[in-house]
Amino acid sequence: MKNFVLLAFILAAAISASGETTNSTENFSPNFSANTEILWQAPANQLPENIWIYKRLPPQPFLAAVISNAVVLAALQDMEFPKPSTNAFNISSAPNPCGMGFVIFSIEPATTTISFASTNQTLATNNVPNDEAVTKRAYECAARFGLDRAHLIAKPVYTSSTAPGCDQTLTGGICGRGIFLSRKLAGVDFFGDANNASDGFAIEFGSGGQIRSFSLIWPNLETNRLEKTASPEEIISGIRAHKIIVLPNPGEETYFKRLKTLATAKTFTITKITPCYSEGVFGKVPTNDAPSEFIAPFAEVEAVADFGKSNAPVRFASPIISSDFTKFDVR
Repeated sequence: MKNFVLLAFILAAAISASGETTNSTENFSPNFSANTEILWQAPANQLPENIWIYKRLPPQPFLAAVISNAVVLAALQDMEFPKPSTNAFNISSAPNPCGMGFVIFSIEPATTTISFASTNQTLATNNVPNDEAVTKRAYECAARFGLDRAHLIAKPVYTSSTAPGCDQTLTGGICGRGIFLSRKLAGVDFFGDANNASDGFAIEFGSGGQIRSFSLIWPNLETNRLEKTASPEEIISGIRAHKIIVLPNPGEETYFKRLKTLATAKTFTITKITPCYSEGVFGKVPTNDAPSEFIAPFAEVEAVADFGKSNAPVRFASPIISSDFTKFDVR
C-alpha cells in the first residue's frame, strides 16, 4: 500500500478510466452556467470554525518493540529481527519458477511505513472472521504498534473474493475481510480506504483468521498553523470558479462525459460536507516520490444534481481553508 496525495490519486483514477491526458484541475470540475442554482442544505455544524495544518517531522527509526511486533504479526520471527534504523529494510519471497521474487515485508522510515503481504494467502473460504471480529482484532493489532484507539477511526470492513480460474470450486467466495483504521487528527480522519490508504493502519484476515496483509503509515507530525475554515458562501463561489474536483466512481469509464452532463444541472444542492486530511496540499500535484511536507485538510462534499426530470448524486472534493479561496480569487 502507498500514500496518495489526494489530487494525484483523483487525477490518475479519472485519466486512467477515460484515456484523457489532460491534467488541468479545472477540467475535473463541472462548468455550470450562470443559470444553475447552487443551494446549501448541509447542516451548519458539519464544519469546525478553524482547522489545523500539520507539518511532517524528519524521519526517525521505528522503535524496537514496534519492529518486533510487526515481524511477529507477519509470522517471520524465524528470521533475524531488523534493528531500528533510518535505512529501509525489506524481506523478499523466494524466487518463483521465473527466477523472480517480490517484497513481502518492508520497513520504510522515510515514509514512516511498515507493510506486509503474505505469499501463502489461501483461497479457502472457511472460518473467515466476520466484521465484528475483524474490527476487534484490527484494534488489538494496532495497539501492538503503539497506536492509541482514541486516535483511530474505523472505516467500513471490506471483503476479498477468490479470482475466477484459481479454484473453480471456490470462485466467488469470500476468502478475506479487512479494515482500514484511519488516523484521527483533532477529531478529523483521513481520506482513503484500505486500497488507497492514507495515514493509519490497514489489515486483512483470511481463512482461520490468518493475517493476509497489513500496512502501517504513521508519520511524526507537528501542528504548523491554525487556519479559518471556509464559509458556505466561499465554497459555493469555489464551485462557480471550477475549483472543486468531482470524485470518479469506482471503475468509471465515462468520467468526463459525466462532468459535461453535470454542467447542465438546473440546481446543484449540497447535502453533506465532511472535513478530512490528506498527504499534501489541495490543488498541488506531487512532482516526485518524496513524502509530502504538509498534511492538509480539504472537504469531501455530497450533493445532488437536479436536471429537471431526473437527478444524480455527486461526490466532490473542495478546498476547506478560507485563505485558499482568496488565492483562487473567487470572492
